[in-house]
Order: sequence, then structure tokens, then C-alpha cells
Amino acid sequence: MLSCDICGETVSSEPDMKAHLLIVHMENEVICPFCKLSGVNYDEMCFHIETAHFEQNELERNFERINTVQYGISDNRKDSSLQCRADINSSVHSACASNQPKISAQSLPKDGTLKHKDFYSENLTESRKFLKSTEKQSDRTKIKESIYETMYSPPECPFCGKIEDNSQDMETHVKTKHADLLDTPLEDCNQLLYDCPMCGLVCTNYHILQEHVDLHLEESSFGQGVNRVQCSRDLELAQQLQQEEDRKRRSEESRQEMEEFQKLQRQYGLDNSGGYKQQQLRNMEIEVNRGRMHPSEFHRRKADMMESLAIGVDDGKTKTSGIMEALYRYYQNAATDVRRVWLSAGVDHFHSSFGDKGWGCGYRNFQMLLSSLLQNDAYDDSLKGMSVPCIPKIQSMIEDAWKEGFDPQGASQLNDKLQGTKAWIGACEIYTLLTSLRIKCRIVDFHKSTGPLGTHPRLFEWILSYYASEREGSPKVVCTSKPPIYLQHQGHSRTVVGIEEKKNRTLCLLVFDPGCPSREMQKLLKQDMEVSSLKQLRKFVGNLKHKQYQIVAVEGVLSSEEKIARRQASQVFTAEKIP
Repeated sequence: MLSCDICGETVSSEPDMKAHLLIVHMENEVICPFCKLSGVNYDEMCFHIETAHFEQNELERNFERINTVQYGISDNRKDSSLQCRADINSSVHSACASNQPKISAQSLPKDGTLKHKDFYSENLTESRKFLKSTEKQSDRTKIKESIYETMYSPPECPFCGKIEDNSQDMETHVKTKHADLLDTPLEDCNQLLYDCPMCGLVCTNYHILQEHVDLHLEESSFGQGVNRVQCSRDLELAQQLQQEEDRKRRSEESRQEMEEFQKLQRQYGLDNSGGYKQQQLRNMEIEVNRGRMHPSEFHRRKADMMESLAIGVDDGKTKTSGIMEALYRYYQNAATDVRRVWLSAGVDHFHSSFGDKGWGCGYRNFQMLLSSLLQNDAYDDSLKGMSVPCIPKIQSMIEDAWKEGFDPQGASQLNDKLQGTKAWIGACEIYTLLTSLRIKCRIVDFHKSTGPLGTHPRLFEWILSYYASEREGSPKVVCTSKPPIYLQHQGHSRTVVGIEEKKNRTLCLLVFDPGCPSREMQKLLKQDMEVSSLKQLRKFVGNLKHKQYQIVAVEGVLSSEEKIARRQASQVFTAEKIP
């Protein structure tokens, strides 16, 4: 038994003595943390807090969880004294941390005090009942011990864990150091909070958050609308720039196409700049202006040209005759490196003049071929009474063949007109003209290379087989009755008048070129012909490297029925291809 030194009351244990001292002798030390009430014992103060400050229960429960974590997690003892201690301590701490208006001196009675006796008269009976109910629920001794420890334990901050000497200092600490955590009203402490997903703003009401987010979306929609307008303008500008670029590109392409077309027109004599007559006069005037031709010579040549055009016969001013005979003599007496040579029938050389320079090679080669046919009696029936025509006459003869129905596709390409133009002609036009004269011929197309480095050895072999019927046992120089061969390639044409076979078995063509002037060809007529003079005639395999060659070879005379058949076949022109 223990006896109180103050009042002499005896108790059975030390915890009972502590509770006695706290309740009976320390009551003036108990102060209400909410309204500063004092002068009551601990049990009465607990009852006062539970009844007078009931509105703080929500906040008390929150801090109860905090203090439970602080004081109870590591301690598995869940006895009633510890729970009571946590309830009381959390109540005090909650009150200290609250930012709600507290009961102050203005809220007390006018005399500024709350008398001890008045408090007893109103709440004493209820306090006794509260203590009795507490004793029934748990052991009284443990409760008093817990209360004692709670009252005498220094308060700890629920936010940062700092320990103060008393509750007033703790309240000051919480208000000054953690004011930002006390902005939420007590009644909203347990309320759900909603964060804006766009700016992070915290809202306490879902509908407010929805309105807030709607504002964001309206701003975004407005911004997107502005962006769409800007994007639309940018797209429109880009389309305009692209259209302008396309227009300029098409215009440039059209200009280039027109330039190329005009160039081709000029190249092929379809630029409406006049034909043989106009070019002859214009070039002779240039020669007079440059002092290379006397005016009297100009008028003499002009008169000869007009006479030639009137009768349709070549004036012979570009013709060189007797070359084949000169070649026969040369190969008989010289050319020791040649094993055998085959020469065509007699043929005259015609070269270009002022009137057809740059475009008349096809016409000049036809004159060479026709000059050979006119010397061959086998073709007298087809060419009876004919002379070598001038170029405008040849143009007229081709137009007549078109009118008969020969080669309608070629006629269409040249607009059915050659007279008065400088249009080029090729193998198809030569074939058409010869066929219309009942001359049997054929076109052979060497359309691709048949040897190394783009050469055409098959072309040489074909020409050799054309001239040489029997190669072995024949003399060194063979003058055949075969007409010359018309040889065409891109941009130019020539006439093949023979072929050499060297002692090393290599082949060499003998070619008349209409681009070679008469003064050069006349060197071949000399008795002591030099080997260098033949250089302009000789063409070896390595000299002919154009992509494609076409030849027109004469084979005889056509009957009237054969002529009609060939005219019908020329509706769709086909050529023999090698290889």
C-alpha cells in the first residue's frame, strides 16, 4: 500500500499513485488546447473536448492515423491503454494543427472566465459516467498509466517529427512551419482531390475539375483552329508554289521540245526555208559578197541552174566520170597488198553543190546509182529515155511514187511534199523510187553490231557475197555487172562501188562519198595514181561503227505485176534484218 504525501490517501500500486497525483493534485495543469479552459481535472478535460469540440473529429481521425503510424507500427502491442493514449495525443495534436477559428476570450462569457463550480454543475455527472464506462471497457490501471505518460510526454510534430516542450509551442510550430499544410478546412480533410491532367491544378469537386478541363479544351480547340487555318494557308501557298514550278517546268520543256523540233526541221529541210533553188542562189550570193565568185560567174551559173531545173536534168557540174576504169588499171598494175578486188559496173561520182550542201547526200547517191543503171543494157526497158535527173526532179519523182500508193507512212512523215524543201531522204525513199521505176531491189537492215567494238563484219561479208559469185579461181580484178550499193547510216549516206580482199583475208569497202569534192575525185584519174588517193575510198571494218546500217541493193527488173505486188507490200514497210 502506498500513501499520498499530499492528502494521505492510500493506493495499492505505483501506477494508481501516479493516476491519483495526476487527477487530484495536477488538475490546474490541464489546459484545453482549443479554448484555453483550465482548472479541471484530466477526466473532465477529456469529456469537455469530446463534447464541446466535437467538430474536430474528422481532423482528429486523420492525425490519429499519423500518430498510430508514429507510435504503433513498430510496437505490436495493441492494448487499450495505448489506444487511449493515441486518441488523447492525436486530439491534442489535431487541435494544435488546425487552422479553424478557436474559442477565444470573446467567445467566453462577459466576465471573461469560465468558473470551476459552473463547469462542475453542468458536466461533473457526465464526467463520472464517462470514467465509469472507461473502467468497464479496460483495465483502469492501464488507462491511468497511459494518460499519465501521455500528459507528461513532450508533444511531437505530426509533420516533421520535431518535439516541443508543451502544446502551445507545438501549436506555434505547426502554424509557422506547416501553414501551407493547414489551408484545407477541417471538414474537407477526408475529401477526394482531383488533379488537372493538363496543368496539375488540384480541385476538390469533380464538376469544377470538368469545367476547368473544358476551358483547357476550348483553348486547345481555338489553338488548333488557328493552327488549322495557318496550315491551310501554308498548304495553299505550297500548292501555289508547286503549280508555279510545274508551269515553269512545262513551259521550259515545251520550249526545249520546240527548239529540238525546229532543229530537226532545219536538219531535215522541213523548216520552210526553201529548197534547192533558194539555197543555191543564196550561197552564190554569199560567195560573191565574200569576193570568191565574180558577178559574171554568178549570173552564168544562175542561168545554167534555171535551165537544168526547167528540163529536170542535172547540169553535170558536180559529176566525175571514168573513176571505175581508173581503179581497174590501178589494181591490175599496183596494189601488191591486195589479193583480190571486185568492182561494180561503171558509175559516175556526184558531189554536193551550193544548192544541196548539208542535206542532199541521198539524192546524190541516187544519181550515182542511176548513172550505173543507165549504162547497163539490162535496165533499158525500165529507164528508157531517162537521164540523170536534178535534185528537184528527183523530189518530184518520189512524190509521184507516193501518189501511186507507195510507202504511205513515209509520205505522211514528210507531209507528202518534197519539192521546195530541203528534206532528207533515206533507204525507204530510194527503194520507193526504184520500185516505181520497175527496178527490182531490196532493203537489208544491219540493225545492230555483229563484231567487237561496235563493228559490222556481217555487213562486209554480205557485200562480198553480193559482188563475188565465185571467189576461188577468179582473176585479181573482177569487173562485175552488179550495180553499186546504196549505204545509209544515221545522218549520211554513201555508195559502195567495190570491195577489196587483202592478202591477210581482211575486207575493205570502196566507197563513193557525195561529200568528197570533184577536185579530190579527179586525182584518181591520173595515170600514176598514188596510194594515198585511195584513202578517201577505202573503208575497213573498224571505220564503220555506227549503230545501224541499211543498204539498198539492185537485183534486176520488175514486171508490171511484181511492181503492183510490191506497191501493196509497201503499205507496211518491212526490211530484211541481219542478224
